Amino acid sequence: MAEKTSGKGPLSEEELQELVASSDAGARNPVGPVATLLAIIAVVWSVFQVILASPLSNMLLPGSIINNDRSIHLAFAIFLAFMAYPALKSSPRHYVPIQDWVLGIVGSFIALYGYFFYDKIVKSGGLADDTDKWFALAGLILLFEGARRALGPAMAIIATIFLLYVFFGSSPWVPDVIRWKGASLQKAMSHMWITSEGVFGIALGVSTKFVFLFVLFGALLDKAGAGNYFIKMAFGALGHLKGGPAKAAVVGSAATGLISGSSIANVVTTGTFTIPLMKRVGFSSEQAGSVEVASSVNGQIMPPVMGAAAFLMVEYVGISYVEVITHAFLPATISYIALVYIVHLEAVKRNMPTLGNRVVSMGKTIGGMAAFFVGFAALCYGVQYPVKAVIAIMPGASGAVLAALVVLAYVALLWLAAGTDDLVPDDPNAEEVELPVVAEIYKAGLYYLLPIIVLVYFLMIEQKSPGLSAYWATSLLFVILLTQKPLKAIFRGQSNMVETFKSGVSDLWQGLIDGARNMIGIALATATAGVIVGTVTLTGVGQVMADLVEFLSGGNLILMLVMVGLLSLVLGMGLPTTANYIVVSSLMAGVVVELGAQSGLIVPLIAVHLFVFYFGIMADVTPPVGLASFAAAAVSGGDAIRTGFVAFFYSLRTVALPFVFIFNTDLLLIDVGWLQGILVFISATIAILIFTAGTMGWFLTKNRIYESVALILIAFALFRPDFFMNRIQPPFQDVDPAELVQRLENAAPGKEVRMVVSGPDFDTGETKETTLLLVVGSEPSGQEKLEAMGVILMLEDGVAKLEEPLFGTDIATEMESFDFYADDPVQVTAVRVPASQLPKELIFIPSLVLLGLIAFLQRARASRQGVPA
Repeated sequence: MAEKTSGKGPLSEEELQELVASSDAGARNPVGPVATLLAIIAVVWSVFQVILASPLSNMLLPGSIINNDRSIHLAFAIFLAFMAYPALKSSPRHYVPIQDWVLGIVGSFIALYGYFFYDKIVKSGGLADDTDKWFALAGLILLFEGARRALGPAMAIIATIFLLYVFFGSSPWVPDVIRWKGASLQKAMSHMWITSEGVFGIALGVSTKFVFLFVLFGALLDKAGAGNYFIKMAFGALGHLKGGPAKAAVVGSAATGLISGSSIANVVTTGTFTIPLMKRVGFSSEQAGSVEVASSVNGQIMPPVMGAAAFLMVEYVGISYVEVITHAFLPATISYIALVYIVHLEAVKRNMPTLGNRVVSMGKTIGGMAAFFVGFAALCYGVQYPVKAVIAIMPGASGAVLAALVVLAYVALLWLAAGTDDLVPDDPNAEEVELPVVAEIYKAGLYYLLPIIVLVYFLMIEQKSPGLSAYWATSLLFVILLTQKPLKAIFRGQSNMVETFKSGVSDLWQGLIDGARNMIGIALATATAGVIVGTVTLTGVGQVMADLVEFLSGGNLILMLVMVGLLSLVLGMGLPTTANYIVVSSLMAGVVVELGAQSGLIVPLIAVHLFVFYFGIMADVTPPVGLASFAAAAVSGGDAIRTGFVAFFYSLRTVALPFVFIFNTDLLLIDVGWLQGILVFISATIAILIFTAGTMGWFLTKNRIYESVALILIAFALFRPDFFMNRIQPPFQDVDPAELVQRLENAAPGKEVRMVVSGPDFDTGETKETTLLLVVGSEPSGQEKLEAMGVILMLEDGVAKLEEPLFGTDIATEMESFDFYADDPVQVTAVRVPASQLPKELIFIPSLVLLGLIAFLQRARASRQGVPA
């Protein structure tokens, strides 16, 4: 691979498909009866997961299977991993060696150990006996080997290191800062395999209940032809502009990223068409690959799937799925807008030619695309009103009526599609490139939007669980795959009904196989990452990481965030998106919360999780690992390392955004109303475009250095207007801690008060400080408001001392690391209440005036130089 990705030419189509298969679905492709058997097992896994997610699962499946669904999920994954992924590069590809059969069957049996011996484990309270611990150890070894095959060595190595730390954490060669007492084999195996603290924890549960259905949904949608439709629509809309193939690559990757959980598959799927066309209009091999990498990796931060991380955030952060994707939406959207602008500036700088002979203005194109997205969003939102009307008119039969209406809409859209030719993939290397005309091809795939509308409706409007929502959308795809070809044949007056129906059955069968094979790596990733999560909960290494980062950063908040970002980047190297998020959030999220509070920065937990997630996925871009960059280099024939560095430069906005939303949570639409949300969207979009212009060195013409600096400063002011306003008018007023009760007496419900607390650390005895956020309740007196929060305040000799908080309150959790029984008291050292302040948005006025001045200077300079601005 290294030879192919070092500038000696792109890989062939067959080699590219092998690359995707080996990284995402397994490189082994046996033939004959074995192939049939493995295909049946993959389909059975998919069907089992669909039934498990259905509203009738309790009637169709025994309770013992539902209770042990994680074990069954992992058993399928381990068995198929040993079948689909060869042990070594030299291992056979066309048959399964006997040792892999043995490993797969034994691994599946041990995965089902909790199912077979459920009663015994329940009676023991989850504590492993002598037999259990050896089975559990064998299970971990086989899990790590399966993960090594499916995910590469990084995941298995990291999990092994963490497991060794569990056993040997007390050894003298372990540094003092991370040393712990260690655990016996029996205790460790109970924690990792027998209970739900380790392998069979939250992450594998999310993979079982939610992730599989979304991966299957994506596989079926792609098998139906939606992927090719999205790419053609993107090229039809943008391909004729300057740098059109790159712009189409960005939009096409955004669309396919919605249905793909893999940045590598996204790179190769869209890149095989977009990269040659980008090179054709003047992008270098490395630039073309980098644009595809940046846009494909961005697909992992784009709701609603986010590489399956969205569902994990629901569990880890403790908020609803709708809230997660609402908070994640704006940063992901403006990041894609900036990427389109990046490739536009590259095209303008190099005066690149356009493809095809159509002339359409940029304004009309952007307006048309904006109208489509707004219309689609309005359709998804507006469909609730006719649904409510049907339910009100006929509540008893509403389900059947609504299903009939969906089928009717599908048949009508399919009749529309039958009037146009079926879309076939284009050849990017053809001498004459004929770009699709949107007005001619849009009818061919409108019915692909129906399952997406169903998914969005159940998720956003009905607010059903992600698993149930994906179930209904997937069920509709079953119908589409089975009927689209026969119905088109009928509408076109053709008589090949039997052949088209067989083709539809074949597509559905292959889609079920693809969904299962694509899930192997994700299931093993979530299970293996459970070992890392289990280590954190068993050993308390998360606190150690916080101490380490605090020591290295010297308490500097910005330096601390930079270090957490770099650690997340390193921890994410070589890991798929899902495992990546589990690892970095388990180790780093708590660090940001604790150290931020010590510095007086109160950060919502979702902002912290998105921060570490953004940096974790950048590992797919960044050398020396950069899996997506290597895949893009394989397509473009460019140098993989150089591709990675250019892609990182193109992804600077993805690196900058987490720092912005940590300090300005408006960007995550937290506690933001509709009008303010629209203002935030507009200002953030302008800010990200200006930041892009500053870092790319080109606005209306080539920037001078001071103009680039000014543009970045303007972007900062638009992103963080509070930074400047807080220096003009401080947002908080310090009051005497002794006046806290009195201040709360007069404070309106919902107001926030910040309390700085100092006291001895429970573990070290050293004095530490943290900031607590108190939300004022509606109790009548200040003392009652304090007690409702869990705060017990004692005034002695002018010192506001704190007793141990009331058990079960939020503040008790936040202060559990303080020692309330030491000689030195825990005390309130400062109280800060909100002060009156002018609207921070006033900072936009001088910022936009300065932007106008730069635009005026550049336009004048461009006209003197004869360069079109």
